[in-house]
Amino acid sequence: MLSKNQIKYIQSLHQKKFRQQHGSFLVEGAKSVEEVLLSDFETELVVATDAFYKENSRLTDNQRTRVEIASVADLERIGTLNSNNAAIAVVRTKENRPLVAEPGEIALILDDIRDPGNLGTILRIADWYGIRTVLCSETTADVYNPKVISASKGSFTRVRWWYGDIVQFLGESVSPAPVYGAFLNGTDVHTLPFEPSGYLVMGNESNGISTAVEQHVTQRVTIPRYGDAESLNVGIATAVLLDNWRRSRG
Repeated sequence: MLSKNQIKYIQSLHQKKFRQQHGSFLVEGAKSVEEVLLSDFETELVVATDAFYKENSRLTDNQRTRVEIASVADLERIGTLNSNNAAIAVVRTKENRPLVAEPGEIALILDDIRDPGNLGTILRIADWYGIRTVLCSETTADVYNPKVISASKGSFTRVRWWYGDIVQFLGESVSPAPVYGAFLNGTDVHTLPFEPSGYLVMGNESNGISTAVEQHVTQRVTIPRYGDAESLNVGIATAVLLDNWRRSRG
């Protein structure tokens, strides 16, 4: 049975300041908890139903992870999901290490992506297209937000990220690699011959790429509109652009 201190600790991780203070975050739901137990993340604690534990004891035993058995009602009370009939894991955050695009890789740069659901979706899309590096502005949503982790559907375990001053990074670390930027006016993504390596900048949901970041974009790219919609969701736009980058590589 969970103690009052354990309950208080887990519930505190709903908030960014306590995630930063404790260096821990929550992973919720069967699929995501299974994924994190199979990853290189360090898991402090798993709170699980008896059924989930019996099905996955090999995973917790391999990590020597402490397990507390709880009811579905307990999981829903201490977690953030409206429905969770499996498990919650308390997981250690990783060190914020600088990253660059590897040869033959395109890395994502996220400029002020505020919505946690969009960020989680972008991580899932990156994982789908084999993108392993995501660089985030300091104002981009916290990757350890439970909504981000949930929306990523386990993809957070296979994608690397870094948070920092992306303007400084672009000014110092990317040349001579091309920097593609998503704009409403630019070269048609369907005809643009992408380079095999480089960076793709996605901007804020409402305002697009900031002026400071735009100065470092070497190739503006756009998804042509054929209908009457005003705009595309940033996650969908990321998928379209990455799909065309993949197709251009043959």
